[in-house]
Amino acid sequence: MKKKKIVVDARMINDSGIGTYLKNVIPYLIPKYDLVLLGNQKHLYKYENKLRNNIVKFTANIYSFEEQIYLPLVIPKCDIFWSPHINVPILPIRAIKQVTTIHDINLLAFNNNFSILKKMYAKLLYKNAVKKSHQIITVSNFSKSEILKYLKVDEKKINVIYGGVNKLFFKKSTLNFELPKNYLLYVGNVKPHKNLITLLKSYNKLPLDIKKVFSLVVIGKKEGFITPDKKVFNFIDKNNLINNVIFTGYVEDKYLPYIYQKAKMFVFPSLYEGFGLPILEAMASKTLVLSSNLTSLPEVSLNNALYFNPLNIEELKDLIVNEIYNDNNKKIELAYNHSKKFTWQKSAEEHIKIFEKVI
Repeated sequence: MKKKKIVVDARMINDSGIGTYLKNVIPYLIPKYDLVLLGNQKHLYKYENKLRNNIVKFTANIYSFEEQIYLPLVIPKCDIFWSPHINVPILPIRAIKQVTTIHDINLLAFNNNFSILKKMYAKLLYKNAVKKSHQIITVSNFSKSEILKYLKVDEKKINVIYGGVNKLFFKKSTLNFELPKNYLLYVGNVKPHKNLITLLKSYNKLPLDIKKVFSLVVIGKKEGFITPDKKVFNFIDKNNLINNVIFTGYVEDKYLPYIYQKAKMFVFPSLYEGFGLPILEAMASKTLVLSSNLTSLPEVSLNNALYFNPLNIEELKDLIVNEIYNDNNKKIELAYNHSKKFTWQKSAEEHIKIFEKVI
């Protein structure tokens, strides 16, 4: 029996968040479908099948005018076009059905830094995505509630599928990555809703003896964003934290387990998350998690993190001081067992169910 053809927009495969999602779901789809990936061939080489020409070169920037003009032209005739983000083609395409993953409604909920034109375009993309999609995948019940709050969409079209934790995080890593001996860890980008500024302000208020021992390591992209958080870098300069706060920039996935495992604690001060995968990665690495108490994070972590109000600098500072020398082994072990419930295999199987339903 001929396999059904699914085309995937895989341009974001090397990004954090959506990239991690694609890297972990795509391998489970390859045996099941005639899978065609759109994107940069250099980034997609490991999925290449030269007998089928299953990689279609397409490198237009996300959200660009070029993307909307040329994406409908490069998508071949197929049973399903799956977009892992809201930048669904506005013009007609040669797909019988469409499925879209909407991770969150961040571009509508946190758009104070956008111009009126950008706000209008974000709204257009979300509306177009829900209108064109035969089924929508989202990553938490919180995100589902936000989609229903901000967009007119039939609730029956929305499917909640949690992400998973890569198996590498559960194994003791032997890959060395040069970092300070002792550090607090943050993993994520430098956008305003990630709220890194609160963590920096709390860190700056720590007693001097703690700051002398523990650096703050920030893993993730810090440049190239439409709305970067400029306050972060201004605060570091003004408070002379340049030697305390280490920005690594992009780090290859293979080094992440080592970095998580060596951290004293993982701190996640985000104001808005659709899922919050780094929290589960930290738990799988047996690292204590301090988490914002907002949006999807309590839904995903349950009682396995130590929560704080991400707008309360003093509260986070006190939590770090109270826990930094504590024995949290029992909490860490419970969190480790909790993170085992989230697997990419389970997530991929749920995706396949949706594709089969649509087909």
